[in-house]
Amino acid sequence: MMSSIPRPEYPRPQMMRQAFLNLNGEWDFSFDFSNSGLERNYQLEENFDRKILVPFCPESTLSGIGFTDFIPAVWYKRTFSLPAEAMNGRILLHFGAVDYRCKVWVNDVECGSHQGGYTPFTFDITDAARAGENKVVLWAEDDVRSQMQPRGKQSSKLYSHGCDYTRTTGIWQTVWVEWVPNTYLASYRLLPDRRNSKVTLKLNFEGCTRDAVITAAASLNGKEVGKVSASAGPCTLLELPLSEAALWEPGTPVLYDLKLTLEGPGYTDSVTGYFGLRDVEVREKGIYLNGKPVYQRLVLDQGFYPDGIYTAPSDEALKEDIVRYQELGFNGARLHQKVFEPRFLYWADHLGYLCWGEYPSWGIDLRKPETLAIYQPEWLESVDRDFNHPAIIGWCPLNETAAAHRLDITRTLYEVTKRADPTRPVIDTSGYIHCGKTDIYDIHDYEQDPVVMAEHYAHTEDGVCYQNFPDLDHWDGKGALFISEYGGTWWNPDIKDGWGYGKQPQSEQEVCDRYCGLTKVLLENPRICAFCYTQPYDVEQEQNGLFRYDRSPKFSEEVYRQIRETNLLTAAIEQE
Repeated sequence: MMSSIPRPEYPRPQMMRQAFLNLNGEWDFSFDFSNSGLERNYQLEENFDRKILVPFCPESTLSGIGFTDFIPAVWYKRTFSLPAEAMNGRILLHFGAVDYRCKVWVNDVECGSHQGGYTPFTFDITDAARAGENKVVLWAEDDVRSQMQPRGKQSSKLYSHGCDYTRTTGIWQTVWVEWVPNTYLASYRLLPDRRNSKVTLKLNFEGCTRDAVITAAASLNGKEVGKVSASAGPCTLLELPLSEAALWEPGTPVLYDLKLTLEGPGYTDSVTGYFGLRDVEVREKGIYLNGKPVYQRLVLDQGFYPDGIYTAPSDEALKEDIVRYQELGFNGARLHQKVFEPRFLYWADHLGYLCWGEYPSWGIDLRKPETLAIYQPEWLESVDRDFNHPAIIGWCPLNETAAAHRLDITRTLYEVTKRADPTRPVIDTSGYIHCGKTDIYDIHDYEQDPVVMAEHYAHTEDGVCYQNFPDLDHWDGKGALFISEYGGTWWNPDIKDGWGYGKQPQSEQEVCDRYCGLTKVLLENPRICAFCYTQPYDVEQEQNGLFRYDRSPKFSEEVYRQIRETNLLTAAIEQE
């Protein structure tokens, strides 16, 4: 076991408080293979028979357990100590993510439950907590085979196979406690307006805000460039003009620091964050950022790690992934079939890395209308969590919906996403069969021959292009195309048994030639506005990455040089 606290950084970078207690580290742990612990009041028992290192899931080696068979339910327990001053207000217990359904007790008092394996939740534990030592117990159940919960790329078979990988059960993001006044800032949304050099804030508070004042202050490079105050209500709108306008753009991101202070009779609540000034539009040629066309050179990032599975081993590892791909000329990623950690988006914001927010739709049976009641709230929670990140430039709730799936569900998810966030484009479903409503039409094309790939899009000016399911789907010839999955070339001479797309090349130079040829086809087509390459690194048996699973180099420096030079070629839509 590691002796220091893993992942010690504050996990919610856009709403940071100074007083908090990180509960990562060693917890008592027990498997519940019969999932009968609730009936046996396991939360009151002392039958925990092993230790686990939180926030790593029990399937991971970093957890200290490494058990990869199916796990129906698990239990966690630990103690933590609260200072006396914490009892003067409200005490909040936060979980970054727990897969999939859970209940929490503090000092044997049930404090709440949550469903959804990818989004954060908070319980007010004031009435159960006390100064000094406290006990927290968590139960979580997980059934990726049920077809009634989103699982993403977690394997529904015993072993990993194809493009499904090792499962994640229970806690997989940071757990922390913070203490706040009885009236405090619960959340906020920030709407940037670059044309008018201002931002609009929608602030939500808990507790009585009578006689309270909220102040928002923005600074740029340490200099205050805007400040505004107003009387606080349960929900308050503030316009914050900026005396200096500096834009957030890919590769050259400018971020403003933000401080929000709520002051009332005898109390103060203060949080810090940041924001970027930028806007996103869909026009005939594709995605425009701050009024300029941006060709998106993306990778299909699965968000898996060999030692942590869903959880990065360190904050630095999150940053290093982005830097690695930027050095190869990529400017962003589809965050594929997973809601990534907020700290990943923190680094994307700070490094100017474009991201499409997605949800792990695989595992939910979209033939059944009742699944919408499960999927939609979880998806909207993720949109709400990541709304303020400037790196997020679009949303895509579904991936590869097939003929049997209900188009009314796809259409509903598109529409509710647009209502939840009218400031960004929405793709109804990535690849396969669209519902007739999508802001960008996208295609998955794993053709390995550049000549044939070029033929697929040779007549796009005439409104004709390659279709995943030509009998069931149709591009109307308007707007731009997004080739949101391509490549996937199967290559790893060190591993005979693996999985990937197409016939294996005979040499790494053949891999390089294939990559460069396919990518040039997409860059040179005037109707294509973006590509997303599968994939940046191998994942378990899927051997089609540009790097190995451990992120070590897979090719020679010369191959990487050619890939970078190809990626940085001027795209047709950029030739204005």
